[in-house]
Amino acid sequence: MRLVKYLAHAGAASRRAAEQMIAAGRVTVDGAPATDPALDVDERSRVAVDGEMLRGPEPRAVYAVNKPVGVVSTARDTHGRPTVVELLPDTGLRLYPVGRLDTDSSGLILLTNDGGIANRLTHPRYEVPKTYRVRVAPAPVSDAALARLRTGVTLDDGPTAPARARRLSADRLEITIHEGRNRQVRRMFEAVGHRVLELERVAFGPLRLGSLAPGEHRLLDAGEVDGLRGAL
Repeated sequence: MRLVKYLAHAGAASRRAAEQMIAAGRVTVDGAPATDPALDVDERSRVAVDGEMLRGPEPRAVYAVNKPVGVVSTARDTHGRPTVVELLPDTGLRLYPVGRLDTDSSGLILLTNDGGIANRLTHPRYEVPKTYRVRVAPAPVSDAALARLRTGVTLDDGPTAPARARRLSADRLEITIHEGRNRQVRRMFEAVGHRVLELERVAFGPLRLGSLAPGEHRLLDAGEVDGLRGAL
């Protein structure tokens, strides 16, 4: 098995993050620094990250979490801010977030130790839809602004793909995108003349936030995980 795949299966990180860990010199195999992501390893190999020996592949798990505002969507934070991983009790698993959700945004985020599903859910090729509910100012949002969101708007990093957008009330809307640019929804509304005051992600692919309260989490069952895989 390739080293980068071994790290992902062991729950150390997604494959993309595992490649970065290897490049940064954080990984050793049998006591020697490993710099080749394609290095062949097996269950007899002693693979360590930051000096901590991995125990081999973990049971795969995916959790849904309702991230509150103020919590960062990383596994650890150098500034001491609360992280989304800390919202779960110690599971004994090396969980990490699937994608990002801004610190000042709330809602559904997934935590997993399955590098394969994490990579596929976030890779632009698969165009996994993500749905958000937003409150904006000034209100109301005009039909012309909605039409621009639905056809795509031009941002400083290029035009966006068309979004699904609908008005819920004078100042509240629901929007679905399948890209993952930094603060994309906020920037899209700014491009059509509105500032986002509140942003909550309510769906990731076929999975919906539902009645999960802020700060709560739940383990997805096999059917839900299969549903996520089927969305790819």
